[in-house]
Amino acid sequence: MRKAVFLSVVLATLSLLPVTATAADMLSGDQIRSLVSGNTIQGNMEAGGAYTEFYAEDGTIKGKDYTGVWNVDGDSMCFQYGSDPVSCWQAAKEGDQIQWVKDGKVDGTGTVLPGNPNNF
Repeated sequence: MRKAVFLSVVLATLSLLPVTATAADMLSGDQIRSLVSGNTIQGNMEAGGAYTEFYAEDGTIKGKDYTGVWNVDGDSMCFQYGSDPVSCWQAAKEGDQIQWVKDGKVDGTGTVLPGNPNNF
């Protein structure tokens, strides 16, 4: 019984640790561009919540009620919305999921959908 309680406590503690991506999972700038350009990503960010965005090939971001711009700088994808400062994340891919990584921590995830299915 004590082993089961101990194991439960250890597993609960591990589930609270931040998720990290390994270097092998990280995408290069060319891989990021190829994955997102002309496609939509639907997911969730730790700080901003749910999102669905179309990343046009011309660098425009189109969401339900907003627009922005995106570009790839080195091995990071950078976003700017209105007059907000530019924010950049590295990206990792796991199955059909993209992970947005900042300072070694996964800040958000998303599923890549082909094209612009929401007609943004």
